[in-house]
Amino acid sequence: MVDLDLQPPVDRSKVPPLTDQTRAEVREIIARYPRSRSALLPMLHLVQSVQGYVSPDGIALCSEELDLTKAEVGAVATFYPMYRRRPAGTYHVGVCTNTLCAVLGGDAIMDALKEHTGLKHNQTSEDGTISLEHIECNAACDYAPVVMVNWEFYDNQTPQSARELVDACKAGNPPQPTRGPSKLVTFKEMSRVLAGFNDGLGQEGAAAGHASLIGLELAKQRGDTAPSYPGTES
Repeated sequence: MVDLDLQPPVDRSKVPPLTDQTRAEVREIIARYPRSRSALLPMLHLVQSVQGYVSPDGIALCSEELDLTKAEVGAVATFYPMYRRRPAGTYHVGVCTNTLCAVLGGDAIMDALKEHTGLKHNQTSEDGTISLEHIECNAACDYAPVVMVNWEFYDNQTPQSARELVDACKAGNPPQPTRGPSKLVTFKEMSRVLAGFNDGLGQEGAAAGHASLIGLELAKQRGDTAPSYPGTES
């Protein structure tokens, strides 16, 4: 299922530098935590918000600020798939290929997008607008098959709707996510949110759709209640 990434090495001369402002924000993140190394995950997202991926310079910056080895930082950055090894596209497209999505068409969507974009798993288009990833689970099985763009949901997709979604993103006019904010932000903007810097969009849109709430609605209709914890009975 996983395609080899055969793209050329990253041209680091085209990657925005990490600035004094970046270092200041890294220290702002560290100050949130009682143990400094707990700040590493949002720090890596901050690096991505500037450079579009976790670069060698980003690993070095985190290493210096947390007094960790580059190997320790690199081990974390390579463990979690949300951290990119090369610059992501402005719109990073993730197709769920786990069991339910696959059965309902996720594999067909991934195949269609590979053919449509000319990209393989973890590759980015030459113009930098689109990157493609097959994802094991988007945690949205009640809306399968699901595609995410910059970690926002596009539910109940088909090969044709997924192609149209990618074309709209490539044209710089992405549709509103199915659930969540009123607009789709870029990969770098979303990475900044994941680093803990609020963009003001978190309260927009529907947090849960009808399919997610059916169980709750049935429980209310039946009068179901959760059991009491020992010692809390009235």
